[in-house]
Amino acid sequence: MHQIENFINGEFTSAIGGKRFEKRSPLDGKLIASVSEAGQLEVDAAVRAARAALQGEWSRITIDQRTELLYEVANEITRRFDDFVAAEMADTGQPHHVMTHAFIPRGAANFKVFADVVKNVAAESFQMATPDGRGALNYAIRSPKGVIGVVCPWNAPFLLMTWKVSPALACGNAVVVKPSEETPQTAALLGEVMNKVGIPKGVYNVVHGFGPGSAGEFLTQHQGINAITFTGETRTGTAIMKAAAEGMRDVSFELGGKNAGIVFADCDFDAAVEGIFRSSFLNSGQVCLGTERVYVERPIFEKFVQALKLKAEAVKFGRPEDHAVNFGPLISLEHQRKVLSYYKKALDDGASLVTGGGVPDMSAELKGGAWVQPTIWTGLADDAAVVKEEIFGPCCHIRPFDTEDEVVKLANDSQYGLSTTIWTQHLARAHRVAARVEVGITWINSWFLRDLRTPFGGSGQSGIGREGGIHSLEFYTETRNICVKL
Repeated sequence: MHQIENFINGEFTSAIGGKRFEKRSPLDGKLIASVSEAGQLEVDAAVRAARAALQGEWSRITIDQRTELLYEVANEITRRFDDFVAAEMADTGQPHHVMTHAFIPRGAANFKVFADVVKNVAAESFQMATPDGRGALNYAIRSPKGVIGVVCPWNAPFLLMTWKVSPALACGNAVVVKPSEETPQTAALLGEVMNKVGIPKGVYNVVHGFGPGSAGEFLTQHQGINAITFTGETRTGTAIMKAAAEGMRDVSFELGGKNAGIVFADCDFDAAVEGIFRSSFLNSGQVCLGTERVYVERPIFEKFVQALKLKAEAVKFGRPEDHAVNFGPLISLEHQRKVLSYYKKALDDGASLVTGGGVPDMSAELKGGAWVQPTIWTGLADDAAVVKEEIFGPCCHIRPFDTEDEVVKLANDSQYGLSTTIWTQHLARAHRVAARVEVGITWINSWFLRDLRTPFGGSGQSGIGREGGIHSLEFYTETRNICVKL
């Protein structure tokens, strides 16, 4: 069993008083780690360490030196690739190929991408006329915002944590990270990497714990935090935004989603089935960008439902280290209960169950895990809870449509506005529909394809702000204007 400690000012430390909590495997419910729970004193120490780092060596190194260090962080993550894969698999239970092909390498790549961005994005400059005819020159500089509170989710913990930490550090800030209590290991492991490559003490800090009355609340309320970035539930984002109002701290949120997939009859059928399968069921449906509402043009509706059913029924459950396994458990028994409650509600509301709807028959050693079946429904009303509310599980409701205007209206009939995926070979239609769907990111004939230079975020209940490329620089720095009279 692992002992996971807080990482404060370059050292792993237990909480004063020795308060700890259990981390259990989602695979079988067995205890796999004991985690030190940070209290007010530990959070305060982490914030003070971060503020001291901003006045020390970290503030004096050049951009070139800083970006070289971030490249070294990425290289050290790659050198310890197997350690990060093992830690993330233990925490999440997700298959080996998901970790090795997506989540861990993309987490490492974040440090290189944002190191390059901060070196190559120019600031503004303008010449202006003045009454005396001599003119003036205005130019902008970017300064670190300060200490960034980074509150991370459990569904892709390393990838989503480094998506925030890497641009924050590239811009010269210091961070205090609060990982999800469900996935503490890779955030702690990154502390070892930071020490190994020589990131100054206090630049990167980690405090473990929960939300209300614990590390999350203490961090977001701390007035030594200059800005807060969060990925997670809309309800939690609302609470953090209220806390951030004290002191007028800036926020960047990527929150919930109830994303639509739109499949036109002229699509590449096999590619569309594969794409919707991935977007609905990857990571056991625990992806904020995942598809829980699928709209299929009526001429291919029945064929599409049956094709997706076959793929869902062909998944292989099991331990993540088994390379034949492509479907893992949910993150916890608590989340399993939530998802299963929606499975029941769908039937109570009159859904036709196409496949799934329950718990798979697992071997004796895995029966204690948070397993659920990939599930497909049809036949629900457009205002049914399963169609309107985010479930965050491996499920989707499929509904036929007849016209372009109809499906755009259906896709936009949501309080969320995070993403959508559109499948069609009609080029003009693809562009036309993409422009009309009110979301932060639209994929055409693809899903989860990300260029990290582009803006990422949601609208409505799906978030505030944009990150990626120059948009991350805008959040993690203060832009200042200097006016020089010539």
